[in-house]
Amino acid sequence: MIDFPQAKFISTNGIKLSVHEAGKGRPVVLCHGFPEIAFSWRYQVEPLVRAGYHVIIPNQRGYNLSDRPAKVEDYDIVHLTDDLVGLLDHFGYEKALFVGHDWGAIVVWNLAMLHPKRVAGVINLSVSFMERGPIDWVSAMEKVRGGDFYIVHFNRQPGVADAAFAGNPRNLFRNLYRTDQWNAPKRPPKPGMNLINMVTETDPPGRLIMSEEELDIFVRAFETSGFTGPINWYRNFARNWEIIGRVPQRVEQPSLMIYGRHDMVRPFDRIGDYVPDLEVHTLECGHWIQQEKPEDTNRIMTEWTARRYPAK
Repeated sequence: MIDFPQAKFISTNGIKLSVHEAGKGRPVVLCHGFPEIAFSWRYQVEPLVRAGYHVIIPNQRGYNLSDRPAKVEDYDIVHLTDDLVGLLDHFGYEKALFVGHDWGAIVVWNLAMLHPKRVAGVINLSVSFMERGPIDWVSAMEKVRGGDFYIVHFNRQPGVADAAFAGNPRNLFRNLYRTDQWNAPKRPPKPGMNLINMVTETDPPGRLIMSEEELDIFVRAFETSGFTGPINWYRNFARNWEIIGRVPQRVEQPSLMIYGRHDMVRPFDRIGDYVPDLEVHTLECGHWIQQEKPEDTNRIMTEWTARRYPAK
């Protein structure tokens, strides 16, 4: 087990977030994805603190012990980015370096556009910049991927996935938090929504990326919070598409993007059209980049911050 700083509750944007912090220096805010928690960044805290940064890791709204508003609209991109701005205000920072993985990356890309003066730089893992096309993202995904694609399913069948995941979060996570699946023999896809199938899967490919004790931490967090708040982030994709249309689709801040070569989330080839000051790295891993390849992730991050966001 890795030591992880204790949480404190911080009021921001009308709610309270459970927030972990460590170190002193220029601020770095680590933003987790789905279905994760602040603990997903456990390997990054010590290297960043040692490099001279104040590391701030929120459990974002809907997650773990943080507040879980009831309305779906309370999880749109305005609320999610305003939560992070409120954290900066709490600590008295004008701006910070923001780091995101998965959904956290989506929040950070949009934070850089909605609140550009509060973002000194961007490091994102797995999920690239999302181009705003002619139709909303959920409708576009439905046309290409169909109704069983998890994001479409979350939007078109409210409550179904929430209940399925809550029925056995341990088995869901045991089947989801894995690596090396690409080295296993290929299997024919099962009918239905893939994530819901993971709730009952008994022979998953690959290997678990964490210890049983670490898995317990994730399980307990979602037994506490449930899944509706986190899934409500997805139920705002169409709303977010509308909101983001109000601002220029461009991230001007210095940016670092880290991909997993075997991630099911694919790179966006034209990201440079929207993020001109960008450095890109690809690691031999899947989706859970900072947990699968912590040493490589930390090396890339600290080398980049030394050049683009020095501690002193």
